[in-house]
Amino acid sequence: MKNKRILIVEDDPNISEIVSLYLKKEGYEVDKEADGKKGYEGFLEKAYDLIILDLMLPSMDGYEICRKVRETSNVPIVMLTAKGEQEEKIKGLEIGADDYLPKPFDVRELIARVEANLRRRKLDREESKGVGSGRLAFDTLIFNKEAFEVYLDGDTVEIPRREAQLLKYLMEYPNRVFSRNELIENVWGWDFEGEDRVVDLYIKRLRQRLNPKEEASWSIATVWGIGYKFEVNRQ
Repeated sequence: MKNKRILIVEDDPNISEIVSLYLKKEGYEVDKEADGKKGYEGFLEKAYDLIILDLMLPSMDGYEICRKVRETSNVPIVMLTAKGEQEEKIKGLEIGADDYLPKPFDVRELIARVEANLRRRKLDREESKGVGSGRLAFDTLIFNKEAFEVYLDGDTVEIPRREAQLLKYLMEYPNRVFSRNELIENVWGWDFEGEDRVVDLYIKRLRQRLNPKEEASWSIATVWGIGYKFEVNRQ
């Protein structure tokens, strides 16, 4: 975890400073920005391994920053939600955040979440280089595991990292039914503390993104009362 660079975009100087101090103590390199627009510009100028992003910011709010970052990068984003309301968290996850933490929070928990997200990022990269790497293909839907890219009908499909992880996991086990809890454990990780409704939202987003031009032999199917599966017609 050493020498990882983290960007904190937070307009509360007390929160920003204490989080920065804890991260530096753990060996991370840290940049801080209190203004949303400057925070996004900072992201464009440097390569970061993770972003800690507040929602309520001057110039550009956290939602807009998250959307713009996701246009070009799958860098992990831990979002800080002031109100701690479920809809705020869900909205953040919908647009591409990897994790969230409601204020007020224990800085040690934030550090633990940072480390968990960086570990998952590392595992993604190691897995893409390991045995069984290559691609998953069903009709015109192709998941390139080495590049971690998705193609449909010959075109690249822009999918946020966590959605791509969910799709990859389902595609690796065609016709196998997974409960929401199983998907959360295997895609988000055992330390995820959100609601299982998040799975429903990510499935909805995947279905919207993956709309083949012609009838396909596959679908992301709902198994009522249980969960979901990547259904494949093997005729």
